[in-house]
Amino acid sequence: MTANAKRIFWTITISAALIGSLGLGIRQNFGLFLTDMTRDLELGREAFAFAMALQNIVWGIGTPIVGALADKYGSGKMIALGGIAYAFGLYIMANADGVFGLNMGTGLLIGIGQAGVGFAVLLGAVARQVPPEKRSVALGIVTAGGSFGQFYMAPVSLGLIEATGWSTALLYIAGLALIMVALATALTGNAADANEGDPSQTLSEAVREAGGDRSYWLLSSGFFVCGFQVAFIAVHLPAYIGDLGFDATTGATAIALIGLFNVAGTYACGVLGGRYSKKILLAGLYFLRAAVVAVFLIVPPSELSVLVFASAMGVLWLGTVPLTSGLVAHIFGIRYMSTLFGVVFFSHQIGSFIGVWWGGHIYDTTGSYDQMWVASVALGIMAGFLHLPITEKPLRPITQVP
Repeated sequence: MTANAKRIFWTITISAALIGSLGLGIRQNFGLFLTDMTRDLELGREAFAFAMALQNIVWGIGTPIVGALADKYGSGKMIALGGIAYAFGLYIMANADGVFGLNMGTGLLIGIGQAGVGFAVLLGAVARQVPPEKRSVALGIVTAGGSFGQFYMAPVSLGLIEATGWSTALLYIAGLALIMVALATALTGNAADANEGDPSQTLSEAVREAGGDRSYWLLSSGFFVCGFQVAFIAVHLPAYIGDLGFDATTGATAIALIGLFNVAGTYACGVLGGRYSKKILLAGLYFLRAAVVAVFLIVPPSELSVLVFASAMGVLWLGTVPLTSGLVAHIFGIRYMSTLFGVVFFSHQIGSFIGVWWGGHIYDTTGSYDQMWVASVALGIMAGFLHLPITEKPLRPITQVP
């Protein structure tokens, strides 16, 4: 690449990574608010879990819609609107006095905001503006940004909660969310700017084409499992660690370690995805997740076992994103990637809804998360096998569009 091309590459990639770090980092640490909010609002864990589950399903429903709007009208506009909705949702959440405010802020508004600043829009914007040979690496860097946000937002969130209380802490975090609006200016462009693919293909034709392809449904099914596992762990792990007798710092440290180790893990998946079979890497990742959870359940609980589990899970945390989005781009092209990945991501969010809500329901019903951990192992094995039959080649010949 020329010096100017490198500058553009890093400006786009880093801006998207920073937006991802705030959007994902903030919501991945909501589990740190669970105990204090449910106590002060006199709610059960299922009520908090339902608000988070609602957020995930709204995020999922909104993602293909926002993705289509980004493909048509521009990524930057959708990201800016998403950042504003996100910040307003945090404000409503901070002032919640019961289930309604919790669902409106945490569930509806942050869900809408997350769709605007989420991976479908970010990765689509980046994929269209970076060279094909650098695409997998760029997607890995952007996804790793989300992990880094989880790492640095854990101590920030816990520190603010301990210093100011959960309500004021959320107001400060709402201010941080507005940074995403400013960063959106670096991510311009829409589907018309794609430099490869079929310029005559319409959005509806692209969606129908993908919907008739078996590999697209296998990818979507596997991503459902990713959502189930990640959402359950992100929201309920701090409370689970507290139930084991450890303090809040241990829970926050575990969430931070997941984010820290996933910076390396996700970047590595992006690099490896540019060199080796993405479907094989995805299958291996899901099998390893199942193994890590199984070992965590078997060994006696200790602070060391918690931190080792968090670190190992962190390596495997969001590596599915650059690999799955990379497969979507490879098989179906980048022209309507925000929309097509958005539909796959909707499946992910259905899994997230079930993982978060069912985790709270199971806990309130049985007083334990054991059923959820066992389900995570079984689904991880299933997802690994689902990826093996995927046909990993372009659905149509790739042509360069001047």
